[in-house]
Amino acid sequence: MFEEGQYFAPVNTDADGTVVVELGENHPGFADPEYRERRNAIAALALDWEPGLPMPTVSYTDTEHGIWRLVSAELAVRHQALACREYLEGAERLKLPADHIPQLHEVSESLEPLTGFSYLPAAGLVPLREFYGVLSDARFHATQYIRHHSVPLYTPEPDVVHEVIGHANALAAPRFAALYRAAGEAARRVHSEEALEFVSRIFWFTLEFGVISEKDGLKAYGAGILSSYGEIDEFRDMTILPLDLVTMGTIDYDITHYQDKLFDAGSMDRLEDVVGEFWTNCDDESIERLKADAGR
Repeated sequence: MFEEGQYFAPVNTDADGTVVVELGENHPGFADPEYRERRNAIAALALDWEPGLPMPTVSYTDTEHGIWRLVSAELAVRHQALACREYLEGAERLKLPADHIPQLHEVSESLEPLTGFSYLPAAGLVPLREFYGVLSDARFHATQYIRHHSVPLYTPEPDVVHEVIGHANALAAPRFAALYRAAGEAARRVHSEEALEFVSRIFWFTLEFGVISEKDGLKAYGAGILSSYGEIDEFRDMTILPLDLVTMGTIDYDITHYQDKLFDAGSMDRLEDVVGEFWTNCDDESIERLKADAGR
């Protein structure tokens, strides 16, 4: 399995200015020089971008578009059965292309009139405070590379499938978009790294790996589940717990495996009442009180 450093594939710049994405030895593309060159080039596009410039455009290959077509088709079938209603309504509003990888500026142009959200290019992992903070401005950092062709239905790290199919469909749904904004406002409001980590863990167990009960069974709304061909088939067999802010904010989790503990929001109303209200009102002191009260 992938270790954390391998999963996040850190991006470095050599002394001569060459951008290098550091893939772990177990990464599917580690021994593929062509793939590694593509990853470096796509990361460099994001690093060269500055606010005010046109969004970087990636010239995707036929192979890369083929991966998108395959994964998009497989996920679409599963979404109809296993994605929550709000997410499906967002997908219907956004109408992502199924036959090619959309450019981030194209996704933004479709998304912004719906909920105000747009995308920012990211070379790789974005620091927590920056990643979450811009959500309050209705911005979302996203990578632009796609997974290795040898394992099209698996990725050890978030790629454009996760960023767009997983998140953009949710961002096209007004109630989810409001929750993303609230998370961003919380990240900007808190000061300590401990409080920021608490906010981010709740994001992880909701907007990344959240599930919700509907009339016809347990459904997924988290982007991490809805962009994973394997995890979406398995999530109903995991340990399902009720929403609990302290548990979500402090529990350990392993990013290299399917999440074996998931939190059922029960309903969109309850998700908004519990998590949305927490993000809207939390600060360092209230988070410390929550944790202290839970420890009594």
